[in-house]
Amino acid sequence: MSGPLSLARPDLRDFVPYEAAAPDRELIRLHANESAWRHGWDDSVAGLNRYPDPRAERLTTRLAEIYGAPANELLVTRGSDDAIDVLARAFCVAGLDRVLVCPPTFGMYAISARLQGAGVIEVPLRGERGFAVDNNELVAAAAGAKIVFLCSPNNPTGNVIPADAIAEICDRLADKAVVVVDEAYAEFSEAPSAVELRPNHDNLVILRTLSKAYALAGARLGVLIAEPAVVRLLRAILPPYPLPSPCLEVAERLLAPEALEHAGREVSDAVARRRRLADSLAGLPCVSRVWPSQGNFVLARFRDADLAVKSCRARGVLLRDFSRKPGLEGCVRITVGDEDQNRLVLEILEQMK
Repeated sequence: MSGPLSLARPDLRDFVPYEAAAPDRELIRLHANESAWRHGWDDSVAGLNRYPDPRAERLTTRLAEIYGAPANELLVTRGSDDAIDVLARAFCVAGLDRVLVCPPTFGMYAISARLQGAGVIEVPLRGERGFAVDNNELVAAAAGAKIVFLCSPNNPTGNVIPADAIAEICDRLADKAVVVVDEAYAEFSEAPSAVELRPNHDNLVILRTLSKAYALAGARLGVLIAEPAVVRLLRAILPPYPLPSPCLEVAERLLAPEALEHAGREVSDAVARRRRLADSLAGLPCVSRVWPSQGNFVLARFRDADLAVKSCRARGVLLRDFSRKPGLEGCVRITVGDEDQNRLVLEILEQMK
């Protein structure tokens, strides 16, 4: 066996999933042991007394159009965290396999690996190099790793990994590791999506989300894009009805053309505010460095990070303190808020003594 499925846990390659009840809403449903009545306050379309579509087919079809990928390459998950977790479970044998991460980065990659009993290889990103990935260092360290997690734009540093670098990593790790590119913040970036590389790299997996640019963090909806065989395997591991009906319904409303246009305008406005926030932060005496960002946040190094975080909290504003993380000494991540929120943060930081 070759291709990415050869990297999966041997005991799961022929795994037979639980067969969920058919989702057909036009027929009388006496096959799934559901309740025959619904609450008077239940204003959902399908009725909360009925199980949701186990494959989220309508939403999957719409997302495939938006992301420019075939529908059979998409798996809708309970946020990207769910996708990260199921990847670790599918490809890592506990006590044997390892994953590679590039800190500072999103912490759930390492957490999901450790929960699965997999080892974690770290290839640190250096601030003095703009947190860029060194392909040679990464590929050398990836020997024995089943999954390589890359975040682009990276959280919390905001930098992107160029498409040619991702393609090279995929080529050099073909039949050796699955390369997962987390694009949670892609809509805020000028860089092309790694989805464009997918047809030429069967070991490439892309993660997207509706949490950030589409303002649906509370609905917990993520999207995994991968080789169809990988999608089938991961779907088999997930619970039979992974996505609640209300979440599916709000996502389908969001993906109407007029809602997408509105979201696009909001993203453009957020990018403009990000630039203004970064420029203003760079001019403050309490800030020693601001890194370029292509996410919906800015990473800044403060002369006294603890004081900055406490000063903002005292005025009702929460910032994310990364100052105790290796390589991020003195660093704080600031999410781009609306105009008033950004103005308040800058006002607080200007008054720091």
